[in-house]
Amino acid sequence: MLFEAFAELGRPASLSELARHLRIPVSSCFGLLRALEKRNYVYPVKSRGTYYPTKRLLQVARAIAANDLLSTRVSHVLEELRNTSGETVILAKRRDLHVLYLDVYESSYDIRYVAQVGILRDLHVGSMGKAILGMMSKGERAKILARLPYTRLTPKTLTTAKALEADIVAGQARGWYRNFGESVSDLSAIARPIKVDGEVYAVGIIGPKMRIESDCELRTAQLEKACKAISDPVGRVRPVKERA
Repeated sequence: MLFEAFAELGRPASLSELARHLRIPVSSCFGLLRALEKRNYVYPVKSRGTYYPTKRLLQVARAIAANDLLSTRVSHVLEELRNTSGETVILAKRRDLHVLYLDVYESSYDIRYVAQVGILRDLHVGSMGKAILGMMSKGERAKILARLPYTRLTPKTLTTAKALEADIVAGQARGWYRNFGESVSDLSAIARPIKVDGEVYAVGIIGPKMRIESDCELRTAQLEKACKAISDPVGRVRPVKERA
């Protein structure tokens, strides 16, 4: 949280500035700042009475990234998918009623979908959310669908459990899932689920509506190839079957 404040401010900041930016009491901010200073994550810029992060956080982040087995397994494939499709590619996982963006491979087009790692999106409005839901048993999925808020974001947003379930079933039959203007009117996305070490994730290709929908057949083929390359070697990725 404190490091995000430094990133957003883009400069050294005083205790009061940081507390104000984070909307927390000065005493709480002081405790955070002192704890980080003791661990050498921030240092005082004494001439101005301000603080700024050291590069220790960067070193720690690099060590974490270097040992991320998921990223090691999928990054080169998803980078290639971004290069061949030309669009932004995202790796995501479910977090309760949301989809969490774990990795983003951004398109080089001037007009493109821009996203940040760590953001959350509602399950009901995204192709990746549908892909993940499509891997569940019907009973398990029904419990989650009953809890979703179904917030309408565009005229095409699916706002009932019945409509969402029908769209997921259609996606299962196609082998891929879509979001054509359901979350942002001029954006479209396609996605497929993958399993890595037994855990379900989703890979999505997202971009301007015209580009995605006009080249949908090619994009779905590129997506399928990438997902097969990184998913667990158990054959075709299928949804969980109901027990008899």
